[in-house]
Amino acid sequence: MSEGTPDNKGNQGGKPPYKGNQGGKPPYKGSQGGKPPYKGGKTQQKGGRPQRGPPLSPAQQRRRAAEERISSWAPKTELGKKVVSGEITTMNQALSTGLPLREPPIVDLLMPDLMEEVIDIHMVQRMSDSGRRVRFAVTTIVGNGNGLVGLGRVSGKLVRPTITKALDRAKMNIIEIRRGSGAWECSTAVPNSLPFEVSGRTGSTRITIKPAPPGVGLVTNQVGQIMLRLAGVEDAWSFTKGQTQTIYNFASAMFKALEKTSTTKLLPGQGDFHNMVKGVKQE
Repeated sequence: MSEGTPDNKGNQGGKPPYKGNQGGKPPYKGSQGGKPPYKGGKTQQKGGRPQRGPPLSPAQQRRRAAEERISSWAPKTELGKKVVSGEITTMNQALSTGLPLREPPIVDLLMPDLMEEVIDIHMVQRMSDSGRRVRFAVTTIVGNGNGLVGLGRVSGKLVRPTITKALDRAKMNIIEIRRGSGAWECSTAVPNSLPFEVSGRTGSTRITIKPAPPGVGLVTNQVGQIMLRLAGVEDAWSFTKGQTQTIYNFASAMFKALEKTSTTKLLPGQGDFHNMVKGVKQE
């Protein structure tokens, strides 16, 4: 390029700069030298989402769903109508009527402090003409830690709805048990254990529960400890035979053994001798 030949409109060796700004791209209109500010100010979080509290746990979500179910519940059974009318106010009264328990909201209404435990979730596969079908089997235990306990098992396609159905099944299978101090080593006035020895069987699993003195604890596996703790038993020995690795069979055998504490006929004076209490202990 010869001298005197003008280059690109007043800029030597390059593109013309942006008019009104020296050496760069035009800034954002309305802001000095940067990106546009977030609309809404400093009161909102990054990303424009409103502030939220900590996420609810699965147990809290189930409790909220139970409260919503109670608010919109219309009883259909005789027992449910008596509960809504106020004729029955406790779970012991509901079980003593002999009426079948067919509505889970009855338990939600009478036992708001009910504790829940999921003890087993395993996948079940079945071959069909259309291919392999997968379902989930869920086993749950419910109890108030004061003489009431229930066991439920349900299978379904999705895990979370199946857990809810299994908990409802456990609530409808709830029973009251007898507790006492039946150990020969020590007889206390506190019903810390079972009043006598009981046994149960499911499949090849056999279990025997014996009363123990205070301080022994729950001498059993983890599933047995959960069930006895939710039933309100503090000290007990357990002896098992057969295939004990199947969680549902073990839990079902122990549940049947605990059920025998309330169905066994007592000798005259045996209840007072072992300080027995059936169901919820009144303070």
